Amino acid sequence: MKICPNCQKENSDDSNVCSNCNTILDDNIVSEKKEKDDVELSIEELDSLSDSDAINLPIKKYPKDKPILEIKDIDITFGRGKKKFKAVSDVSFDIYKGETVSLVGESGSGKTTIGRAIVSINPLSKGQILYKGRVISGSQESGKSKLSHHLRYELVRKIQMIFQDPAASLNERATIEYIIGEGLDNFHLYSSKQERMEKIEKIITDVGLLPEHLTRYPHEFSGGQRQRVGIARSIIMEPEFIVCDEPISALDVSIRAQVLNLLKKFQKELGLTYLFIAHDLSIVRFISDRVVVIHLGKIVEIAKTEELFKHPLHPYTKSLMSAIPIPDPIIEKNKKLFVYDPAMHDYSVNKPSLVEICKDHFVYGNEEEINKYRKIREEN
Repeated sequence: MKICPNCQKENSDDSNVCSNCNTILDDNIVSEKKEKDDVELSIEELDSLSDSDAINLPIKKYPKDKPILEIKDIDITFGRGKKKFKAVSDVSFDIYKGETVSLVGESGSGKTTIGRAIVSINPLSKGQILYKGRVISGSQESGKSKLSHHLRYELVRKIQMIFQDPAASLNERATIEYIIGEGLDNFHLYSSKQERMEKIEKIITDVGLLPEHLTRYPHEFSGGQRQRVGIARSIIMEPEFIVCDEPISALDVSIRAQVLNLLKKFQKELGLTYLFIAHDLSIVRFISDRVVVIHLGKIVEIAKTEELFKHPLHPYTKSLMSAIPIPDPIIEKNKKLFVYDPAMHDYSVNKPSLVEICKDHFVYGNEEEINKYRKIREEN
């Protein structure tokens, strides 16, 4: 499409005159305008924007050096009084645009709780979640962030979630067309019924299903097909950030690779950013740029994917690594599992913290443990 430098309206590529204002379309001027529109802002320029301008800033113009999502010292608790339970404690990490960060840990470690907090389902009892430098999290007291109703409404479109159970997350009484198109209707993302139908048919084809499937109901599909519908429902909203909450754990092995390739395809085409929640480290190695390891609500290690797999330092990370299945049955049979015991740590006097061992590799431990981890890393 050609963009008119005078009225900013779109015209077809073969147009020489703007259909709106009759301005002559010079290819050089149009390309210069397009390049200017895609130039990244500096961090100072971003900070000077209003909340509305910052959140609505096109993702291409967002600076690479500033995290698109920042999680700062968050606590998430459930219940009150004697029944109060802290599910997440002092969790902090950043995610930059265009990358996939995997959050891994055993069941009950707080992975999904964090993901649900990002999309404002779970309120925080402490800390903040920032998106494009603006606080989007709400406290347990108020339940809402300080953003206006309009901006919180916009965030629903920009931050989407793919849920773990494809059967439970789809309305069994609604057709696939209604399920996928509901977001378009709520946000008025089309100008005519024909455009709405074209968008739905395009996305259902993109995820590997057929347009004739649109009149069917979720119970008529397999688990893999239902998850594809869930992905289509998220992607059609044209989001910038997606929380993928174990999207392949309920699927058989032959379908997992297809869904992962689908997610990588959309990331490459649309410039999406993912928080990928999982407990299978073999899957994590395939899809992620960085890995955050969490145990019982606390982060124990953060590193780039290959760094973590080649040099795991925290004992809990090593236990997860030892649980990765090996295709060779003989080696798998003789493999020794490393069992992690939290009692091996003595934090009664020397309190632990998350410390950078080497570049972009953080490990949780006290001073004595950190020195030991540094020595191991230097030897390797």
